[in-house]
Amino acid sequence: MKKPNKRIQRFGLLGNPEKAACASVIKRAARLIAKAGREIWSDETTATLAGLQTGVCADAAALARQADILLVFGGDGTLLRAARETAGCRTPMLGVNIGSLGFLTAVPSDGLESAIDHLLAGEFTLESRALLEALGHRAGRPLAQTAFNDVVISRGIATRLIELEVRIDGEPLTRYRCDGLIVCSPTGSTAYSLAAGGAVVFPTAEVLELTPICPHTLSNRSLIVPLRSLIEVTVISQNLSTILSVDGQAAGELSTGDRVTIRRSRQTVELVHLAGASFCETLRKKLHWRGATI
Repeated sequence: MKKPNKRIQRFGLLGNPEKAACASVIKRAARLIAKAGREIWSDETTATLAGLQTGVCADAAALARQADILLVFGGDGTLLRAARETAGCRTPMLGVNIGSLGFLTAVPSDGLESAIDHLLAGEFTLESRALLEALGHRAGRPLAQTAFNDVVISRGIATRLIELEVRIDGEPLTRYRCDGLIVCSPTGSTAYSLAAGGAVVFPTAEVLELTPICPHTLSNRSLIVPLRSLIEVTVISQNLSTILSVDGQAAGELSTGDRVTIRRSRQTVELVHLAGASFCETLRKKLHWRGATI
């Protein structure tokens, strides 16, 4: 965690146009920020969604370059998309949850007033989160994707298992026969990897996690490796549809012999943590960890 090095003067508002409830929450945020005498900026889509009369930028990347902080309204998927689109800008982001679970969107919509008060008072810290990059070739063309949560290689419509060969830092690990393989960042450990039986990892841990999806060999379990590791996944299956996905979004179909290299990106994402917030508290609230009573 680190302290911000400047006072917030320009707030960037970024909303999910597919969530109708965003509009009223964004308007409320704009009123609170304007009342405090700070500048408000948004991208074109958000300005239209909420009817804002603010400074307008063409897209999320331009907005990140203009603003001191981004308030992202939606669910975790909205924040994931914003992180990928603004990667490299290093503008801190705070997610306002309009969705349901919300591991990344730290502020519930009914806590908006308190959150903005904390921001205006400088009562927050910044946490740097690692991104992943997936590199390789698909259908003879270069492949380059950035992920905040995870990179997934999985079977298509066919119900047969696919076969994937995995190397770590050049060393053979295994050949998985499975429905797929998840390679996730520490942040992504509470997403698809968790649902597939992976471990919960503190988001600041210097590790990557490999989690096979429904492996044929029952001893194939989730594996934790150093964050500096270079993971190579080669498609071995013959005549089976194999899909590459990044943060839940399909990035294309892979063929036999295609190889994807996954590693830590040089780019990072800065997330805002308000005073009093913690990952342990998030686990207790989101996963309903209450312990047992006798």
